[in-house]
Amino acid sequence: MRLQKFLAAAGICSRRAAEEMIAEGRVRVNGVIVTSAGTTVKPERDLVEVDNKRVFRLPEKVCLLLYKPTGCLTSLYDAWGRPTVGELVRDAGIRLFPVGRLDLETSGALLLTNDGELAHRLTHPSFGVPKEYLARVGGLPTPPVLQRLRTGVPLEDGITAPAKVSLVKKGRASALVSLIIHEGRNRQVRRMLAAVGHPVLSLKRVRFGPLTLTSLQPGEWRRLREDEVNALREAVKGF
Repeated sequence: MRLQKFLAAAGICSRRAAEEMIAEGRVRVNGVIVTSAGTTVKPERDLVEVDNKRVFRLPEKVCLLLYKPTGCLTSLYDAWGRPTVGELVRDAGIRLFPVGRLDLETSGALLLTNDGELAHRLTHPSFGVPKEYLARVGGLPTPPVLQRLRTGVPLEDGITAPAKVSLVKKGRASALVSLIIHEGRNRQVRRMLAAVGHPVLSLKRVRFGPLTLTSLQPGEWRRLREDEVNALREAVKGF
């Protein structure tokens, strides 16, 4: 098993973060520092350490769905004492890390897990896991504007991939828009809507892959059922 995959499977961090830890010289295998992400290990035989602490493969993979409230950081800890999602899932009794992130003022569906390999696949754009957002925007988007969002919007980091977009509700000076995207760029939905002249007033992620927020209130979480975890694995076929 590749070293970064082992670290992810052990719940230390995501596979991508594990590659960075290896490159930084923080990982030892049988007492020797390794810096190549191509290193392979045999979990039943090799001694793996991160920052001089032994790493054990976790006996159980856990996935939680959290209804992240606004004003809460997608982080396990904040040096400034701001609210974090780590505090909300503290009672889960196991160290988990977020799958992707929602910005401070965005609420909604957030997965947390100790399954680093699954987290990697759920966030990697090549697997195209859909994420649905409801955005309250300023102004009333016209059909041509909605079409621009569907076909792709030029941003500073490139044109966005095609999205499913629909106008849910119109008000006097604002509108509710549904967007389903398959990418995970930083603040992507906010930037897309700002680029077409309709800044976001509020934003909520209502679906992550096959999972919705049904029965959850802001700040609440629940452990995923086996069939739900299987549905996530199905969403990233080949895992």
